[in-house]
Amino acid sequence: MIGIDVDPFLIAAAQQDHPDPLWLVGDLAELDLPAQGITDGFDAIVCVGNVMPFLAPSTRVTVLDRFRTHLRPGGRVAVGFGARRNYTFDEFFADVEAAGLTAAVVLESWDLRPFTTASDFVVAVLTP
Repeated sequence: MIGIDVDPFLIAAAQQDHPDPLWLVGDLAELDLPAQGITDGFDAIVCVGNVMPFLAPSTRVTVLDRFRTHLRPGGRVAVGFGARRNYTFDEFFADVEAAGLTAAVVLESWDLRPFTTASDFVVAVLTP
């Protein structure tokens, strides 16, 4: 397991609380794990905690594309974030498509409730 965040303070806290995973300070828009000697792709990438809306709008497609390129064949990306964070769900789904991904499953919550037009949270399972 590998965790990545741009904030060294958050990485230090994660390392203290959970010492077993590999924690890296890095910008998701520049994610290049093979350049760091990590050559195996991932079966799953999980992006939670409203990460996507906190990204600079100009990097959102790039981050989704970086996720895609780090997947093994058959791998999945799970992304979850709430509404009203200056990133609409329609914008997100357009970015997903621009990054060469498909929303295979779309839910309103991590507990598998169906997504509707009234949903204020999205969980999307993305495939290449």
